Amino acid sequence: MIPAGRKALAIYLMAGPQVADLAEAAAEGGADLVEVGFPFSDPLADGPVIRRAAERALADGMRTDRCLEVLAATRERVEVPLVPMTYAGVLEAYGQERFAAAARDAGATTLIVADLPSEAAPDLRRVHLVAPTSTDERIALAAERTDGWLYLVAVTGTTGARSDASPLLADLARRARAATDLPLLAGFGIATPEHAAAAVALTDGVVVGSRALEVVEAEGARGLRAYVASLRSAIDLSVAGEPTGG
Repeated sequence: MIPAGRKALAIYLMAGPQVADLAEAAAEGGADLVEVGFPFSDPLADGPVIRRAAERALADGMRTDRCLEVLAATRERVEVPLVPMTYAGVLEAYGQERFAAAARDAGATTLIVADLPSEAAPDLRRVHLVAPTSTDERIALAAERTDGWLYLVAVTGTTGARSDASPLLADLARRARAATDLPLLAGFGIATPEHAAAAVALTDGVVVGSRALEVVEAEGARGLRAYVASLRSAIDLSVAGEPTGG
């Protein structure tokens, strides 16, 4: 799921009619993985940008079956892993096993359920999340149960672009690496090429969401492609030991 030999770049998009176009643009820009947000009415982990995107998606009729349809349409257009990201309430309303099976049938590589703790639903294959507030015991459990890679929440609080890289990521990455050899991807608060370069010095990749959605809203697929390319370039230059600018 995570590419060998380079740092991973994951881009978050909200489910909607244009997701296939946007996912294709992200992949062309250098994204290795695309998360597809399935909107929920009370997204506790999400900041204002993703909340607004979820509200628009719900207003446009993006319920679970429709989200699965656009996921399947996206799978026909891109080869990169596709990972639905949603909340436990969506799974409860749809049926957990039914949702997991339907997502797989639509082309999902795995799932992320933002508010489902590692202790819950141990048979549900999904990527687990850990945060700076997670205990070493909780990190170990999440690492044991996660599917393919471990999601490091780089900040305390909700998603959203920040002006500075999180000072909490280094310690979280150190503790997570002590628990697992699986890839570690950092998300929440990563917005700029400089943020991405700094994060991959500590981890195996980054997830970018809020800023990607802002670019989509302002500039569409073409702007997203260019933005993702700027992140990809900064990450690759950082790995090569070259300055990333800015």
